[in-house]
Amino acid sequence: MGKTGSIKQRSIYVYLPSVEMAEDWKARAKKGNVSISHFVIEHVANSLRQEEGEEDYKPRAALIQQLREKDETIEKLARDNEILRLALERVENELRRHRAEPFLDEDFKGIRGYDRRLVELLKKGDRIDSDHLLRLLKIDPRDTPLVKAVAKQLENLEAYGVVEKTRRGWRWKG
Repeated sequence: MGKTGSIKQRSIYVYLPSVEMAEDWKARAKKGNVSISHFVIEHVANSLRQEEGEEDYKPRAALIQQLREKDETIEKLARDNEILRLALERVENELRRHRAEPFLDEDFKGIRGYDRRLVELLKKGDRIDSDHLLRLLKIDPRDTPLVKAVAKQLENLEAYGVVEKTRRGWRWKG
């Protein structure tokens, strides 16, 4: 059986009750960006599945609605995520400022807590220049008090003999 024979065996001719209905279906198919054959097949199959009561079957309209709802949820979560990210940045900035205070106060008495991230970055063993260090610590180079606090910590660590300043940056000796 050739291609023509197969097509004839699979063909069904449907005569709709009115020209208006035929035009409506064709317009809906075009709007859905599918052929009229695909449109009819999809809707007939949808109807049959609903009649048969397939439990996990969802009609196309329900799937489209579900996708819209998921898109809205994703957009809301993305907005919430951005808000939380900005809030976290602010909190981290405040924490950096709070931890920097003892290094900025010349008359400070007591124990100074060094920035753990600073020590971890230095301990990796690679030489690291000050600009790169500030970037990794998420400190804006224009934020003078925080830059001074990091510089003071580096000076103190150098005085203790655990880091050294080289031409290419700071290096952990410890």
